[in-house]
Amino acid sequence: MNHMLRTALLMTVMTVLVVVIGGSIAGQGGATLGVIIAIVMNLLSYWNSDTLVLAMTGARPFGAGDNPAIPQLVADLAQRAQIPTPKVYIVESAEPNAFATGRDPEHGVVAVTTGIMRTLNHDELAGVIAHELAHIKNRDTLVSAISASMAGVITQFAYLLRWGTLLGGNRQRGGTSMLSSLALMIVAPIAATLIQMGISRTREFAADEGAAQITGKPLALAQALTKIDTQAHATQATTIAANPATASLFIINPFSGGLASWFSTHPPTADRVARLHELAKQQP
Repeated sequence: MNHMLRTALLMTVMTVLVVVIGGSIAGQGGATLGVIIAIVMNLLSYWNSDTLVLAMTGARPFGAGDNPAIPQLVADLAQRAQIPTPKVYIVESAEPNAFATGRDPEHGVVAVTTGIMRTLNHDELAGVIAHELAHIKNRDTLVSAISASMAGVITQFAYLLRWGTLLGGNRQRGGTSMLSSLALMIVAPIAATLIQMGISRTREFAADEGAAQITGKPLALAQALTKIDTQAHATQATTIAANPATASLFIINPFSGGLASWFSTHPPTADRVARLHELAKQQP
């Protein structure tokens, strides 16, 4: 499925979810409002998806007091990947992770956490950044950013629906309507996550392979993924995962282990590491 088709499909499905939830909250008027909100969000997501994602994750631009080696590493790897040098952002979080966003390579953004800079060595960090650059080069970032921002809207609508139901907003329409609203309240965020899963899982393998081609060191990325995954299990995603809508953007899903792993937007880390080891064996 090509880039534009995936983007159109994502926008359509997410729009339907917003409209259905709006109708459950306030009937026909709510559905109409949902249409308006969905249209506005789709337009905002397309043109300002990077801004929305950066705000949702609390990222900020690299400043004078931050490690200057990181922007230089990004610039060097972007030159190898033959894409414009993206903007570089930092997320204040002890959890080691990174993500990319932007609607196209000309508007690309790479963000790293303070934790990943402390956890990984140079080659491992280069592998992670190259993975994010591969996402930008493959134009995965627009779809991921739209899914993150739209999933955030759907989750907030579900919260409104929950409170409306608990406060008796649907009682006048009968018990069946209340049950339907309760079901939708639960299903809608899950459906949004499943959409993210279906779109992002295959792209992670492709980005890993792209990173290996950019750096020529697939084992360094494999080591980085193992370290990040281990730390994600240890911290239980206390900071950057505060907004689950952005989980699909990160190189390792911040929600690791337990029930959350059933709905992971990423393939198992062990499978990704195994593929990288196979790529290393194929190198001359």
